[in-house]
Amino acid sequence: MNVASLPDIAAQVSRQVQPLDWVGMCGIALPIRIGGQRLSAKADVGVSLDDGAARGIHMSRLYLALETLENEDLTPASMRRLLECFLESHEGLSNSAYLNIHVESLLKRPALVSALAGWKAYPISICAQLKNGMFHVEQKIDVRYSSTCPCSAALARQLIQQQFAEDFPTHLIESAAVLEWLGGTEGIVATPHSQRSTAQIRVQLHECAEEFPTRQLIDQAEAALGTAVQTAVKRADEQAFALANGQNLMFCEDAVRRLHHTFKRNPALKGFTVKVIHAESLHAHDAVAQSAWNWLNA
Repeated sequence: MNVASLPDIAAQVSRQVQPLDWVGMCGIALPIRIGGQRLSAKADVGVSLDDGAARGIHMSRLYLALETLENEDLTPASMRRLLECFLESHEGLSNSAYLNIHVESLLKRPALVSALAGWKAYPISICAQLKNGMFHVEQKIDVRYSSTCPCSAALARQLIQQQFAEDFPTHLIESAAVLEWLGGTEGIVATPHSQRSTAQIRVQLHECAEEFPTRQLIDQAEAALGTAVQTAVKRADEQAFALANGQNLMFCEDAVRRLHHTFKRNPALKGFTVKVIHAESLHAHDAVAQSAWNWLNA
C-alpha cells in the first residue's frame, strides 16, 4: 500500500476554529537515566495547538521523539532539546511544548546507628516547558518523615508527672527506685502520638542548570527535618529514631518553616514551594502547611 495515499484526518480543517492550550499524551511508559541510574518512568508530552483551524496535532511525532531520552542522562539541556524537537515537528501549528517525567528514584540510605542500609523510593516529577522561546523547568520530590506532636508530648509529660507525684508522695526518694519506675510500664502512663508525614518539595531551577539536584534536595530536606523514615533497622536504630523524634517535636508549621529556611539558602534554586502533610494519628483528617519563596507561575 502506498503510504502517501493513506488518509491524514488530523490535517483536515477543524469545523470549529479554536486554538487549544495543550494537546498530547499522558502516562507513556519510558526508560530513562538520572545520574547514571536507569529507571522506569511515565511521560506526559504535548504541544499547544495555536493554529485554531487545524483539527489536530501529530501525536506520533511526539511519541517517537521520546526515544532520544533512552540513551542519555535526563538533564535540563536534554529536556530542552526534546521540546525544541517537538516544536520543529509542529512548525506552523504550535508555539509551546511540554514534557513531564514521573519516576521513583531509588537511594540506598544507611541506618542511624548500625551498619545496616536499605533502599528508599522517592517519588519525583520533572516538568519542563518551552513557551514562546522561554524555557522553564522545575522538579518535584516527596520526602517522607515522622512527626511527633509537641502538644501531645506536653500532655503526656504532664500525666507522667502526675503519676510520679502519686507513686512518690515523699521528698526522700532513692535514685534506684526512680530508675526502676522510669523503666517500667506503670510510671510512663502516656506517650505522645506520632504520624508518618510527607514533605512535597517543588523547586524552580535556573535556566543555566546543568543537572537536577535530586540527591542534594533529599539530603537537605531529611537533615532539616531530622526524622526521615528508615529502612533496615536494629533495636539500636529504633532507639535512635525514638530519640530523634523526641528531639524534633514538630507541628506542620514547624516542619515547613525548617524546609523553607533550608532551601532559601540553596543557590541552585530560583524559587520553591514546600507543602507538608501530617497524616494525623489522633484525627481522621490531615494537618497541612505550605510556604513559597520567589515562586513564579510559568
